[in-house]
Amino acid sequence: MPRKNRIRSSEFPYHISARCNNKDWFAIPLDEVWEIFSRYLYFITIAYGVEIHAFVLMNNHYHLILSTPKSNIEEAMCYLQRETSRCLGQASDRINHNFGGAYNACLITDLNYYSNVYKYALRNPISAGIAQSVEEYAYSTLRGLLGFEHLSIPTFANEELFISTERTLYWLNSPPRIDDNELIRKALKRREFQIKRCRKSGKKPSSEEFRIL
Repeated sequence: MPRKNRIRSSEFPYHISARCNNKDWFAIPLDEVWEIFSRYLYFITIAYGVEIHAFVLMNNHYHLILSTPKSNIEEAMCYLQRETSRCLGQASDRINHNFGGAYNACLITDLNYYSNVYKYALRNPISAGIAQSVEEYAYSTLRGLLGFEHLSIPTFANEELFISTERTLYWLNSPPRIDDNELIRKALKRREFQIKRCRKSGKKPSSEEFRIL
């Protein structure tokens, strides 16, 4: 079945995710994987004019939130996937594909939805049980954005989400409702982020009704 064309936008950000082949873990230490991604994420900000909002590297997948002012999502992501896969293969002496298929891209056209997706991505290590707080997880751009350590990935900070460090961390570390998390997970599988209609009422909640987690 042919892949649907991705929505190109110069205005709105995307949530990007890609998973390792067969859901296996990366074959090299995560420190090394992080260095590879850091190098090529930096490159696409220069070569393709991409703006990175957040990047979270997990044991067998990643979450990336970015904007493409030049409407070149496919070109930028094709390069990132190809080059990181090539470097990962060289580092691990693997000849097979590192990623299990194409990346998933979901366009986010609403600030409230964006806030929910941002929190969902940064809380992924907590949800996976490998971190107690968002700021302690080493393989996330958040630590550098907050000034906790050097960050080689140029990262855009949304001013509406970063009014104060204390407030931002309190919000990010506050656990969401389980059903909200599931709604977000399903919505991110769409080409454009949308919450499904409620089965009971038949209505689809607006972005205002779908509260910030």
